[in-house]
Amino acid sequence: MAVRRLPALLLCLTTAFASAAAAAETGLPLTLAECFALALKRSEEIAISGERLEETSGRFLQALGTVLPDVSFVSTDKRQDGTGATAFTLKHIPERRFTFTQPLFTGFKEFAALASARAERRGRLHEKARAEQLLFVDVADAFYLLTEQRRDLFALETIRTTLLARIEELEDRRRLGRSRASEVASVEAQLRRVEAEIEQVRSAETTARQLLEFLTGLPRLEDVADQEIPLGELAPEGAHVSKAAARPDVRAAEEAWRLAQHEVSVARADYWPDVDLEGNWYAERVGNTKDVEWDVLLTVDVPLFQGGSAKGAVRSAASRARQAQLRFEQTRRAAELDIRDRYALLQAAIARARALDQAWQAAEENYRLQVEDYRLSLVNILDVLQTLRDLEDARREVIRADYELKRFYWQLLVATGELPHDAL
Repeated sequence: MAVRRLPALLLCLTTAFASAAAAAETGLPLTLAECFALALKRSEEIAISGERLEETSGRFLQALGTVLPDVSFVSTDKRQDGTGATAFTLKHIPERRFTFTQPLFTGFKEFAALASARAERRGRLHEKARAEQLLFVDVADAFYLLTEQRRDLFALETIRTTLLARIEELEDRRRLGRSRASEVASVEAQLRRVEAEIEQVRSAETTARQLLEFLTGLPRLEDVADQEIPLGELAPEGAHVSKAAARPDVRAAEEAWRLAQHEVSVARADYWPDVDLEGNWYAERVGNTKDVEWDVLLTVDVPLFQGGSAKGAVRSAASRARQAQLRFEQTRRAAELDIRDRYALLQAAIARARALDQAWQAAEENYRLQVEDYRLSLVNILDVLQTLRDLEDARREVIRADYELKRFYWQLLVATGELPHDAL
């Protein structure tokens, strides 16, 4: 995400946070965007990133201060054991002066330090943006895990209702002598298994809800609104991989490389002379210099021998710059690999979801036909139960595939470096 997109992002998140606050107060279901806005407000990691950004702003001001002049007022009062007969033996020697100090030349160290501070600030901005993106992945995973468990729970409740209806039907048939007691027992056994799965899913739903409450900071999350993804035609893999260079963590590594390069320039400045200008304007003086109102001092400090310290500093800074370059290249290649992995997972999830949806439809038709054949006494209850279990498994597989597809979709967008506030 480019830094220039921050105002649009802040506007989007501000709107989402206001909507989330209103929804939380009224008990309305929260959307994914609202949960993300609450998580951004709550996250300590994002707050730490913001403080790091503030820290770099302070360092930029420090670097700027080395270029600008220093102005100070100095007041001294000297008392000595003297007779006071001459200017050299005064008992009290007061002095009041304004001092102006301006560095004229330090080997361009100040400009390199300013450029270094700018690069560090840009890097912190990108790091914060990436932290927000990774937080979004966590929120999306928890959000869809919660909705998946609730939808799975609804599917199991539907199956439980169906089994209860089968039991009631079998009881009527048993009283008429058309069904055996063992058939009723078989359906009841399957009913108990479904009830056990319901309790397991309820436990998983509670865990997912608590995780989302932890991320959003809400004391009690009542409900979330299931949200479809704007998945259209999937672009070619190369179009996604080409976005790796603009991913915030890659941009942050690039800025770290620039920062290290500027540090080399700062180290090389020790080879150059320092030229400083200092001026004083005296408001009060006594003795022989009482008639001198101002003076100017030009200082030129030429380094002749430093025992190899400057050379060592340059070599160390150059080595750190090369390391930063290697880390940047490694981060970029890792980003490209991450995008390819997420793309492959999403592509497979799309194909799997389509196949499972067709399998679910076929299982529904098969179950309907089996029930009709059972009522005509063409099949026994065990065949119907097996068909019902196949239908149950197919429906739950469709649910899992659907939410897996949604999670992989958002993960791919974040892998390409896009915080999906526009899509939200």
